[in-house]
Amino acid sequence: MRLSDTIESFIKQMMQEEREEVELKRNELAEYFHCAPSQINYVLATRFTPDHGYVTSSQRGGGGFIRIVRIQRSENDHIAYLLRQRIGDSLDEQSAVILCRQLAERGIVPADEARTMCSALSSAALSVPIPEDLKNVLRARIMKNMLLSIAQRNH
Repeated sequence: MRLSDTIESFIKQMMQEEREEVELKRNELAEYFHCAPSQINYVLATRFTPDHGYVTSSQRGGGGFIRIVRIQRSENDHIAYLLRQRIGDSLDEQSAVILCRQLAERGIVPADEARTMCSALSSAALSVPIPEDLKNVLRARIMKNMLLSIAQRNH
């Protein structure tokens, strides 16, 4: 497991224990993981974004901290957000994987269903002789249809 994955898992575990919000000291976390504070910044900037369902804020200085808050949305509100604002007309494979994982983490779909969704949206599944940008358009349409099906099932 990569260090970034380990740090992400550690923060998410803390959030589960502390009710969806956590305050961290960047330097203390870096010392704990024996890494540079910039590694912590990288994890926060790439894994704890609004697209991943989080808002981060920080206060600098001697008593500074980083606050991470999980965005609270109902399942159907989250699906509506993904359909209307997040996905758009094109979706690359990496973004599709992130969205599927997020659906599983939020409990909107079981983990095995999220893995099946990822498989259906993978490059292997879309290995047809068409340009990559067309595959991304097709991937977005497939993802939107899956989300509509999930929303109907959950309603």
